[in-house]
Amino acid sequence: MKSVLVPKNKFGLFADKCGVAKVDSLTIAEAFEKDHRNVIRDIRNLDCSEEFRQLNFELTIYTDAQGKKRPCYNLTRDGFTFLVMGYRGEKAARFKEAYINQFNEMEQFIKCLLEARSEFPLLTANIQLIKENPKPYHFSNECDMLNRIVLGRTAKQVREEHGLKKGISIRPYLTNEEIEAIDQLQRVDIGLLISTPDFQQRKQYLEWYYMKKFQ
Repeated sequence: MKSVLVPKNKFGLFADKCGVAKVDSLTIAEAFEKDHRNVIRDIRNLDCSEEFRQLNFELTIYTDAQGKKRPCYNLTRDGFTFLVMGYRGEKAARFKEAYINQFNEMEQFIKCLLEARSEFPLLTANIQLIKENPKPYHFSNECDMLNRIVLGRTAKQVREEHGLKKGISIRPYLTNEEIEAIDQLQRVDIGLLISTPDFQQRKQYLEWYYMKKFQ
């Protein structure tokens, strides 16, 4: 899948390039044990406004087993919820609950990723390369570690000091020396992520490097 922020996980959820969590109609058909043609029909017959449809149901195509192009939809959380409201039964109810939970997890993951990317773009890009299925803590732990070494506190604590909302970059509130140190540690950490997978050992190396380089 091209131009996505987060590729599909094992539940079929992904984040588009704008950071919106979505699931496709093929995944829904499989999860709810329905023919995909019937799911497409259900989507097209939904009694919703055109504005809601355009915002929450993205028409796309996929190639089937015979190599033919077929229609498919990518659904947002709201689109998914609107569609599956009509699916009844105990099994359907379990799938609804499971996928709502998955949307929650994916949206939390997207927030962590976007926040980390704003402060540590090279680091987060490499975490995505070396981790087959990265979790939010893979980004937040690494970024918090670097901030603690240089600033003595996390980005969240810096935001609280300055009354900043979550997701706002802390860089305008740091000194040039602090930014330089964080950037330098980030470059070192990129190499350590591959050579030194143990978090505590990596932290010790970075603390030593910071003391030698900047103190």
